[in-house]
Amino acid sequence: MGYDTLVMASAQRQLSIIVPTYKEAPNLRPLCEQVFAATAAAGIAAEVIIVDDDSNDGSEEVVRELAADHEVRIIVRKGERGLSSAVVRGFEDARYDVLLVMDADLSHPPESVPVVAEKVFSGEADFAVGSRYVGGGEMVNWPLLRRINSWAATMPARVLAPVRDPMAGFFCLRRETWKRAEKLNPIGYKIGLELMVKCRCRRIAEVPIVFKDRLCGESKLTVRQQLLYLWQVGGLYWFRFPLAVAGVAVLVVVFLIWLLAG
Repeated sequence: MGYDTLVMASAQRQLSIIVPTYKEAPNLRPLCEQVFAATAAAGIAAEVIIVDDDSNDGSEEVVRELAADHEVRIIVRKGERGLSSAVVRGFEDARYDVLLVMDADLSHPPESVPVVAEKVFSGEADFAVGSRYVGGGEMVNWPLLRRINSWAATMPARVLAPVRDPMAGFFCLRRETWKRAEKLNPIGYKIGLELMVKCRCRRIAEVPIVFKDRLCGESKLTVRQQLLYLWQVGGLYWFRFPLAVAGVAVLVVVFLIWLLAG
């Protein structure tokens, strides 16, 4: 292999990892150390971008210490909140053309970062998902009720994206894929689903992962976030199937008029 080929191959294996955070300071050191260990072992040049919603919990100090040994930096957003918009901000600030998103709480296994990214590096997919629901994927210590709730929330999203885990927050894509998004509406927590639909991704690869409960801190899933998810799914149905949604709306209006007239 010649020098030019080696340079090209190296350039193709550069990864920007975006981690949206709020009150995740205790998780940042183990997350970054494990991510950089995994990417270094895989021969990937990686940067980690922490996009923090003004946690004021010591996250900046932790990142400053980590930056002495690793390519990691933090963007602190003032007066703006939300995981999805934080991810988009990270995309805008990313140095490399392959972008990977993961949670800060270590529920997404850092050792799977190179495997998920490889699907995009190789050109096999234009969008790769770390999936809980394909063969080999697993959710550790999830009670039955939580599994049922997850399944019920996933069902309407599967109509929109041809994957078993369309709500995954662990995913990878190229900058050019993100840039072709149409009318991106980064609300709620499910920015991966939004991107798969709005970027009209067809070559999607699912990589099995073992999903674990967070290491430290509290879940950010609230009733408000669940309502935002429903609003987002409704908007994506309108985007994906405008004629069908309009037809259903007309039938509902006709039915209501019929009821009132009766």
